Amino acid sequence: MAGKNHGLVSGRDSRFLVGVLSALKLTPAAARSFVHRALLLAQPAPDLGAALAHHGYVQIDPINVCGRMHDLILRNRVVAYREGDLTRHLHGEPAAPLAAAARTAFEHHLPSQQNILVAFPLEAWPHLHAANRARAGRAGTWSGRLDARQRLLAERILGEITARGPLGSDDIDDDQRDYSGWGTSASLAKTTLQKLFFHGRVLIARRINQRRYYDLPERVLPAATLAAPKSTARESARWFATLKLRQRRLASLKRDELRAIDDLVQPVTIEGCGPLYCLASDLPLLDLAIENPEPKIKNSPPRLIAPLDPLIYDRRLTARLWNLDYTWEVFTPPAKRTRGYYALPVLVGHEFVGHVDPKADRENGRLRLVSRHIRRGHRVALAVGELARFIGLK
Repeated sequence: MAGKNHGLVSGRDSRFLVGVLSALKLTPAAARSFVHRALLLAQPAPDLGAALAHHGYVQIDPINVCGRMHDLILRNRVVAYREGDLTRHLHGEPAAPLAAAARTAFEHHLPSQQNILVAFPLEAWPHLHAANRARAGRAGTWSGRLDARQRLLAERILGEITARGPLGSDDIDDDQRDYSGWGTSASLAKTTLQKLFFHGRVLIARRINQRRYYDLPERVLPAATLAAPKSTARESARWFATLKLRQRRLASLKRDELRAIDDLVQPVTIEGCGPLYCLASDLPLLDLAIENPEPKIKNSPPRLIAPLDPLIYDRRLTARLWNLDYTWEVFTPPAKRTRGYYALPVLVGHEFVGHVDPKADRENGRLRLVSRHIRRGHRVALAVGELARFIGLK
């Protein structure tokens, strides 16, 4: 049992020793069962706050083909989750935005991957300061330091936010244009607000139809969060390395990541997958997976998995562990796509049996399948119908 003897090994696997624990050998079936349980797919969280606390963050993406990415991720993990619940959890209703004291989560970018916007629980705030300062001090058209025009406008923007409350870029009376960092033109107000957000000088206070309204951190976050001491470099390194495992539950670690949390992890080996790690606190789930590695496929309803779901986020591990070579093809030229623009893998039990490429036809109130490829003997009508109802379509 993993929780009792930690799967002691010898020989070549001894190089995976971490602290007093040796690498635990898992079969692919047991590993799949473990990840399925640890990622809240077997037993969803009772509420959104619990899911955020478990995973550490949820990735946010604005593209809405058949529901937004964060909603597609969370609908499989939170009991009675409704479309848009994450936005309401973060900011309240448009007509009744959350006060700072009532907030339990906020939006910001991952320090290591600044193009990824996520919903963080409040515990993340002390660990973001160093990354915010670093961005403010280096060159960069998207997130780097303010140029001369942006510095001048930033002071006016901050003054107007202080006096007027949350503002979007369209609320700033300025007709100057700027380079957006995405190869397109944007208003100077938009690029300046964007950098101020990256630097932690403003935060997203609310959203209306996905449009961002920014406010000062002291009017977005609770006072206790703002008063928390800034973390040391060592504390943040430990937190971020743990965050990687909280998000994926089974992952490879870089040398510096492993060094930061070697007392918190259980090394794992799976044939063909290379060195992997899970949190030692997940060992009870690992025990359950070893005891019951495979569900009864016939009793498992099909489930549509989001393109950036933590279950399949690591393409290399996904291919080796789940036998699924999957790429999110939103940014792939149409002629080179193999599954479709927004194809959703179909999971049945612990097996992927194909994919569907749905698209919302809002004008006619229907969810249409652009393409589908499902292994013989499996049906996806139930899963597609559930998705349609989730986003309010037929």
